[in-house]
Amino acid sequence: LKDGEETIGIRMRGKVVKNKVAPPFRVAEFDMLGRCGISMSGDVLDLATTAKFVQKSGAWFNYGDVRLGQGREKARAFLEENPEMLEELKQKVLDARMELDSVLKSDDKEGGDSDD
Repeated sequence: LKDGEETIGIRMRGKVVKNKVAPPFRVAEFDMLGRCGISMSGDVLDLATTAKFVQKSGAWFNYGDVRLGQGREKARAFLEENPEMLEELKQKVLDARMELDSVLKSDDKEGGDSDD
């Protein structure tokens, strides 16, 4: 990850191969910034884009009528400069995740009660 010519961090990818408490072979990507560790704003931007709360049109990232920036790094920087918007997106992502978890748990309960 660069800010102009200066390298400010790296994009990391981690893969869990063997795990006793969770499904194996899961992959996670995140930004590791030199000055502050893992970038929460980058993670929120990625998850919000995947969940379609943030639209990507070419290189531009848009949230509703607000243009976050051209390119992922500028959109991430915009979110860091606007903590209220970052918190709003974070809450939407968390709410969507909680809703998905509750749907999956209810499906497990309905399918797991069978004595066939």
